[in-house]
Amino acid sequence: MKEAIVHIYSSFNNTIVTATDISGAETFAKCSGGMVVKADRDESNPYAGMQCGFRIASVLKGLGINQIHIKVRAPGGNKSQTPGPGAQACIRALARSGLSVGRIEEVTPKSHDHCRRKGGHRGRRV
Repeated sequence: MKEAIVHIYSSFNNTIVTATDISGAETFAKCSGGMVVKADRDESNPYAGMQCGFRIASVLKGLGINQIHIKVRAPGGNKSQTPGPGAQACIRALARSGLSVGRIEEVTPKSHDHCRRKGGHRGRRV
């Protein structure tokens, strides 16, 4: 029973999916929103996340890996703490593709006492 870890970085601009071994040292496969859709605005869409999930799953099956653990990450720090719309779709695609999902973990870096957020004293004026 071979295992892998699937790292999903999901912001509101892009979704990046990487499959590594348990230690995280060797990368088996990677895919981003820009590899599956043409328009920049669609990189973070659930459709792009879903297609990335299916691509990663097919590569892992080809390598003989059938069990995965998932780590979901948002930008974090002093940026957004919530994952983008592509993360949920990617997790569903991985689970639906026949891979056995072990543990789903949220690994967004949380700021304790952080640098000041960009945007200035009055915030971003639109």
